[in-house]
Amino acid sequence: QVQLVESGGGLVQAGGSLRLSCAASGRTFSDFPMGWFRQAPGKEREFVAAINWSGGSTYYADSVKGRFTISRDNAKNTGYLQMNSLKPEDTAVYYCAARRTYARTSVVYTGGRDYDYWGQGTQVTVSS
Repeated sequence: QVQLVESGGGLVQAGGSLRLSCAASGRTFSDFPMGWFRQAPGKEREFVAAINWSGGSTYYADSVKGRFTISRDNAKNTGYLQMNSLKPEDTAVYYCAARRTYARTSVVYTGGRDYDYWGQGTQVTVSS
C-alpha cells in the first residue's frame, strides 16, 4: 500500500510562486510514475504534469507549460511541483498521484484513470 500526502499549498498573489510537495510511503514509490492534477470549483479534474519513475521524462499541460516544473527525489520518497508566475486561474485543489507500475521506463501518464494512488489534496488560491 502506498500513501501520498501533499503539502505546500496556500494563498499567493498573482505572479507569485509556490512549491507543492508529495510525500510518499512505501519502498516501491521510487519505481512508480507520478503526476499532479487539479480541480477548481465547478470544474472537472484536469491534468497538470507528469513524471516517469526516474525523473528523466516529464510532460506538462499546455496551460502550465513554462511556468510549472515537476520533479522528484526518490531518495526522499518525495515528488514536487514548483509553480511560478501563478495566475488566478491556477486556483484549485492540487492532487498528487502515483501509478502502480514496476517497469522502469520513460513513459508518463496524463489521465486520472492511469493512476492508482492519490493524495488528499492541497488548496492553492491565487488572488488577483
